[in-house]
Amino acid sequence: MIRETKITDTTLRDGHQSLLATRMKIEHMLPIAEKLDSVGFHSLEVWGGATFDTCMRFLNEDPWERLRTLRKAMPNTKLQMLLRGQNLLGYRHYADDVVTEFVKACVRNGIDILRIFDALNDVRNMELAIKVTKEAGGHAQAAISYTIGPVFNDGYYLDLAKKLVELGADSLCIKDMAGLLSPAAAYRLVKKIKAKLDIPIQIHCHYTSGMAAMTYLKAIEAGADIIDTAMSPLALGTSQPATETMVATLNETDFPTGIKLEDLNGFASYFKDVRAQYKEFDLSKGIVDANVLQYQVPGGMISNFMSQLSQQNALDRLPEVLDEVPRVRADLGYPPLVTPSSQIVGAQAVLNVLAGERYKLVSKEVKNYLRGYYGQPPGKVNEEVRKKIIGDEEPITCRPADLLEPELPKANREIGSYVQKEEDLLSYAMFPQVAKKFLEDRYAGNTLVDFDILKTAHGSYYPFP
Repeated sequence: MIRETKITDTTLRDGHQSLLATRMKIEHMLPIAEKLDSVGFHSLEVWGGATFDTCMRFLNEDPWERLRTLRKAMPNTKLQMLLRGQNLLGYRHYADDVVTEFVKACVRNGIDILRIFDALNDVRNMELAIKVTKEAGGHAQAAISYTIGPVFNDGYYLDLAKKLVELGADSLCIKDMAGLLSPAAAYRLVKKIKAKLDIPIQIHCHYTSGMAAMTYLKAIEAGADIIDTAMSPLALGTSQPATETMVATLNETDFPTGIKLEDLNGFASYFKDVRAQYKEFDLSKGIVDANVLQYQVPGGMISNFMSQLSQQNALDRLPEVLDEVPRVRADLGYPPLVTPSSQIVGAQAVLNVLAGERYKLVSKEVKNYLRGYYGQPPGKVNEEVRKKIIGDEEPITCRPADLLEPELPKANREIGSYVQKEEDLLSYAMFPQVAKKFLEDRYAGNTLVDFDILKTAHGSYYPFP
């Protein structure tokens, strides 16, 4: 029986976020946009994750203008984004008014599919974003943050999948951010979910461990409907498997993609040239990092460790930090290592090693984590560690956002004079310091990306064959 496999291409979001520190500019996206739009992808991931912050912080771009510009340039393909549940695109929980208005603005400005996840797989932190996405007319894809450890098994993930479907998810994504999902585990898990739930399943794997392409094939054989890939120059390493490779492979099976390999001609040369322009941010040191299988540490975390330790003239202590990560993770109830929990665990592991005593120095984030402000950990927290850090303070048991007052009125009082559109207020609510500078620069007429000029010059940057 022939069953088509759909493909989401992540080049314009996760591809360059994984390999080029999210630095790809809109000027390098527009010349290729029409060609990408013509391929017939299930969707194109173009927004969310770290792109929003990076646009304002480093690229002098308005992220909302980027989205609207890409929407106009690619009218025929669904556009997709990554959303961190109640964290939105930031690193803390936001009040419900911010989440509600932000999600509505995403759909209004051109996003079709919102992939919504929570770092702790706490569905309470995903519920509002899923609800508002559907009310706004978007497709709510609920993501399972996949990891391994004593508390994780097929039963855990199947129960989580059922809860997400009950919340109204239109599709499910198994999100393997560290490259830990093995081919056998993927086959088994997809089979079990498909046997219980009639819902499309998308697989998102990073190539870090070298297993991702094999994992995709086994997941598809088990019934997975959609896979995430990136064009070959921005694939592999800590990115996704290559689009061209997966198309060529699947088209010779009973699970063809509906995309001809010749439809992808020219993309490799284009993105190879683009990547060459970001050498200072190109941190990829190889295709496979087997350390992830031992330490369960995503590739980006290792790069961060090297940077932090170098600043302290302690790079030789990297093996100690890698050994400490699993211990900290166990103490904190085995959170999946994905933003922001990866940063919380990683920073504490570094502090434990450099201080010479475990939890002698403790980050504010770890304290708040143990207070329950990020949600319910998947496993049991080490109570001795909790007591050492927060004493007899009782952690909260409610949904963390229930404790937050509305934030938009305060944001409007603080930045209202610089707001030109509703989206400006949302940008400030999420990233007040970064957005304040960006909005002030725009008001002062300082040099920002002129999207009108880009639209006029669309296609003129690169003579696509």
